[in-house]
Amino acid sequence: MFGIGPTELFIVLAIVVILFGARRLPELGSGVGKAITNFKAGLAGKDEIDVTPAKDEVSDENPTS
Repeated sequence: MFGIGPTELFIVLAIVVILFGARRLPELGSGVGKAITNFKAGLAGKDEIDVTPAKDEVSDENPTS
């Protein structure tokens, strides 16, 4: 796997724990997982983004008075 042995993986994991702390690791993993999922969905073209402003935003930007 990429020429990385178990010793190198353990060292990288130890550095990540030191940098982010054990409490934030689940949040970090969840964020990375969501990012990968969104990236794959974006490549597949499944998600369509609506960039049209909502009616409330349009009326606030163009006052009638």
